[in-house]
Amino acid sequence: MSVTYIDAIRKAMEELLEEDERVFIYGEDIAGKFGGAFKATKGLADRFPDRVRNAPISEDAIMGFAIGAALGGMRPIVEMQFADFGTLALNQMGNNAGAHFFRTGIPVNVTMRMPCGGTPGGGPFHSQSVEALFARYPGVHVFTPATVADAYFMLKQAVQIPDPVVFMEHKFLYRWLKADSWLEDDPLPIGRARIAREGEHATVVAFSAMTPEALQAARDLAEQSGYELEVVDLRTVKPLDTDTILASVARTGRLLVVSEDFPWGGVAAEVVSRVAAEGMHLLDAPPLRLTSKESPIPYHPDLWRAHRPSAATIAEAARYLISL
Repeated sequence: MSVTYIDAIRKAMEELLEEDERVFIYGEDIAGKFGGAFKATKGLADRFPDRVRNAPISEDAIMGFAIGAALGGMRPIVEMQFADFGTLALNQMGNNAGAHFFRTGIPVNVTMRMPCGGTPGGGPFHSQSVEALFARYPGVHVFTPATVADAYFMLKQAVQIPDPVVFMEHKFLYRWLKADSWLEDDPLPIGRARIAREGEHATVVAFSAMTPEALQAARDLAEQSGYELEVVDLRTVKPLDTDTILASVARTGRLLVVSEDFPWGGVAAEVVSRVAAEGMHLLDAPPLRLTSKESPIPYHPDLWRAHRPSAATIAEAARYLISL
């Protein structure tokens, strides 16, 4: 029987609660029968009623409480209903949790789960990809799993890291992405990008829900044009595995970076900047980036699909890049 992306996240939290009494889960409407806006915690409060607790509707207060609990020796996992609203906790996560070890030498072990990215009908306030906002803060890790196995493995690892972690879970992947198991024989360490598909004509760097889109684009382009794209799944945007990206670009000579975020100041811009600074001699064509449109995210499913990168637009951009 196959398991979904959200199954893997729930399984990871269940095991963390079983294995470590310091772990607890805190968020809006996550306990009781509701089990969270996306049912990620459904059933966990029945088994762990004292450690799966509802929070007030205040993201800033939720994160402040979690930081205090972490400083008291606990290992909190907090759930923000939507990543868009997680920005209300940006000050707590960035300025307080991120800087605390630098200021005091005391680690802040807190994991913030953020349902991110777009879905049909989500609109401008429930569809954003805000990983770059949190990644700009020193001391904060940002994880962006794109496979069922990474959703499980990386969440379990996040809770063990003595630094604050923003765990970006793409809502579209929750029930769409499936696998035979959430386990891997030899999982990659945190901070290492994954070569999701080997190729010779261009490197496509992606993360989160853009990784499946990039892989579909690679399959389509190979069938239609005979071009082979090498797809690099970042897995984490902070830390960013520049070495794997540069090694891939050295093999292909071309770079396309795909992100669901808006274009200004995003992860795609950071990747292009690093490759331009450290690997310009490796490039046979200018690096390209493909992002969502610079506008609020539309509600209508057709407009939403046209707003963000897709397998078709990735293939089109890659075909153009290879022609240069």
